[in-house]
Amino acid sequence: MFERIGNYFRETRDELLNKVSWPSWNELTESTWIVLVASVLFALIIWSMDQVLGLALTNFYKLF
Repeated sequence: MFERIGNYFRETRDELLNKVSWPSWNELTESTWIVLVASVLFALIIWSMDQVLGLALTNFYKLF
């Protein structure tokens, strides 16, 4: 059983070091900026929808 566990960790280490293609530093920073900008835009869209719907519901509730 312990041999199988040791084999699992050896194969995992080998795969991470030799088979995974890691991004370069430039690719990593570029991807990070893309994700950051997309996250901010998505948050702004959700916030604006929340504000508009909140205002609409407030005005609707005032009718009753």
